[in-house]
Amino acid sequence: MTADAPNTMPVAGMPAPDFTLPASDGSPVTLSVLRGQWVVLYFYPKDDTPGCTTEACSFRDNWHTLEKRGVRVLGISRDSVKSHQKFAEKYGLPFTLLSDENGAVTENYGVWVEKSMYGKTYMGIARVTFAIGPDGTIAHVWPKVHPEGHAAEVLAFLDSQTSARPETCHRSVMKSADSAAATIARISS
Repeated sequence: MTADAPNTMPVAGMPAPDFTLPASDGSPVTLSVLRGQWVVLYFYPKDDTPGCTTEACSFRDNWHTLEKRGVRVLGISRDSVKSHQKFAEKYGLPFTLLSDENGAVTENYGVWVEKSMYGKTYMGIARVTFAIGPDGTIAHVWPKVHPEGHAAEVLAFLDSQTSARPETCHRSVMKSADSAAATIARISS
């Protein structure tokens, strides 16, 4: 992939591109196998750098809340499995880090982009997060993530989506139906 022919970043409403990548423990993780649960897929430039560490620790610090809600967090960079192991150990990261060393997934998600620093241009990973719904569709994209407090931003979005789950609505309708039946029974007697 060259800077001249970048892949387009998927948007909300599109199916999340499937992939299989090695996790920090070496086991393969396939996105489509995770259907049925919310997935937070976040791309970051490099292990153990200031912004990436801040972002990872933000997800770590919110891990119990995410885990209680059944949300799976996956961090992806082009670092090696060994680098991910060291990064996860050093900061006590409880979620899965995936290694995309050949860059196929970062390119497929449109996050391998031209960057510039001090007047020089280079290719690198854009800091982007995707919320993927239980049906495998991208529900939301954060295209320019600010690491500080990002996990709280993701949680707020997930809360807005899961507060109107069908099970909750169904229970509410059933309560209303039970209440109406009780009122009719009282009036009839």
